[in-house]
Amino acid sequence: MNRFFKHKIRPFFKNKLLTKKTGLFLLLFLVSYASGTGIGFLSGQFHAQTGKAHTDIKAVTASAEGNWGLSFQEDGQPPVANATFEELAQYDAWYAQDTDEKVLYLTFDCGYENGNTGKILDALKKHDVSATFFVVGTYIESEPELVKRMCEEGHTVGNHTWHHPDMSQIASMDSFRKELEDVERAYKEVTGKEMTKYYRPPQGKFSEANLQMAKELGYKTFFWSLAYVDWYDDDQPTKEEAFDKLLGRIHPGAVVLLHSTSDTNAEILDELIGEWEKMGYQIRPLEQLSG
Repeated sequence: MNRFFKHKIRPFFKNKLLTKKTGLFLLLFLVSYASGTGIGFLSGQFHAQTGKAHTDIKAVTASAEGNWGLSFQEDGQPPVANATFEELAQYDAWYAQDTDEKVLYLTFDCGYENGNTGKILDALKKHDVSATFFVVGTYIESEPELVKRMCEEGHTVGNHTWHHPDMSQIASMDSFRKELEDVERAYKEVTGKEMTKYYRPPQGKFSEANLQMAKELGYKTFFWSLAYVDWYDDDQPTKEEAFDKLLGRIHPGAVVLLHSTSDTNAEILDELIGEWEKMGYQIRPLEQLSG
């Protein structure tokens, strides 16, 4: 568990202690992933433990707050999530598009830089693909040239908060606003532009109150419908492991979450985009999902 925390949250978050509750969640998270059932909790417990099969994603009873969770029932089909399209829509929030059309939305979370973002941008440019990069405040401070390149090459830079905290534990609008507005200010100082108000909750932790706060601040919140364990610097997935998840589980309307720190992602992205295109998928910017 300490290894997960070290690599997922990175040095500028090291002062946060891993609680027993969080440790239990992470243990169950990894068990779920290893068993192939998906990522996260579903209504407070693993969907794999319920033994229930859902074919209609809209019929899922949502856990109103907690950890964003997915359970994959069938390759090529949308996963079951712990909040429905309708429940999220009232807060201007999305995790996928409710469609049969072969479209997907490519997003990256950027917590720090280790030399891979430039390669990722090269692959996106080669395929003329627009992606969204959710950045923390310290990333803007340490990598202003990469942030400017993202903008110049037609990508969207979204808000992943300044400190990457558990936002579901923030009850004050003032504290919530500061986490987002500090990133906005840093972005404008670097680019001279206003930041697009797209928000991704760190670690997928959320509450109804948070979603409402984000909406009141003019933000649209984006979770995801496809991700895989790509964040360990010293234990990267193989190309075959990555393709197994990212090709096998791709589905119409997917919002794909990748980490820009992944050596594997930087290595395979060119080929991965090509494979998605061979499968008939079009990669669209998030603005076409949210309107």
